[in-house]
Amino acid sequence: MAPGLTIQAVRVTKPKIPEAIRRNFELMEAEKTKLLIATQKQKVVEKEAETERKKAIIEAEKIAQVAKIQFKQKMMEKETEKRISEIEDAAFLAREKAKADAEYYAAHKHATSNKHKLTPEYLELKRYQAIASNSKIYFGSSIPSMFVDSSCALKYSDVRTGSRNSPLPSEEALEASGESPNQKKESIG
Repeated sequence: MAPGLTIQAVRVTKPKIPEAIRRNFELMEAEKTKLLIATQKQKVVEKEAETERKKAIIEAEKIAQVAKIQFKQKMMEKETEKRISEIEDAAFLAREKAKADAEYYAAHKHATSNKHKLTPEYLELKRYQAIASNSKIYFGSSIPSMFVDSSCALKYSDVRTGSRNSPLPSEEALEASGESPNQKKESIG
């Protein structure tokens, strides 16, 4: 406004709008409102879909983290079981090795003691004890002597081989004379 001018009053007159224009205007306003409502509904649906997607992502991440933790826990359990098994195997191996060493030592000591114990004199004593405890005694001229030393056994070895140079009579000679080659008498002792 220009300087020095003052507004004393304002008078507004309401114009008369024809009915067709007014209806068109109201229809356009209704369409604008419907369009705004549709756009707002679409935005709400998009926001809800995005929220659901974010919820699904969060849930999937949570499940993945839980699965990862459970996998780590199972791996640790398996490693612990493996260590326990290795310790048990080592203990079993040590026990078996100690047992084998003890058996070897006992066998070695037994062999050593037998070496010292089994002298020719001791073996001869055992032979006489075995003969004394025998309840059967065989008699006959063709039976090799049980009491003959090993040096004498070589002397009569040709009896076993069937040689004719033997001082003992052969089985054929005994059979011709009517004697059994193994005459025996049983004595109860």
